[in-house]
Amino acid sequence: MTTLDPTPGSSRPVSPHLTVYKWQITMVMSILHRATGLALAFGTIFLVAWLCAAAYSPDCFTWLNGFFGSFIGKIMMFGWTVAFYYHMLNGIRHLGWDFGYGSELRSMELTGLLVAVACSALTIVTWIVAYSVKGAM
Repeated sequence: MTTLDPTPGSSRPVSPHLTVYKWQITMVMSILHRATGLALAFGTIFLVAWLCAAAYSPDCFTWLNGFFGSFIGKIMMFGWTVAFYYHMLNGIRHLGWDFGYGSELRSMELTGLLVAVACSALTIVTWIVAYSVKGAM
């Protein structure tokens, strides 16, 4: 059954609202891929600011390092780490689709779960290694 455009005299189909669709892992993964891309772009601004501060002056660099070492800064860095690993792993998954691999529904669901588990594991391992090498910032 197709919903028609409510405009009088129009017979164009209208896309159903999100509430009509049943949420699936592939849908969530697609939305998260876009969101993590935006988060990475936003986080890159902070990376550039950190590099500019290092080039500008030791005081500016110390202040920005202090911010990144604060509670809010650590939460932002943790989120950027999650976004990085998720976007990278899901991008590899999409690359496989471009080559014709894993386009079956069961495979998409399985690789989606694999991306989520691998992202979590890599993020945790990264932070454990960072704290063990650098210390508790």
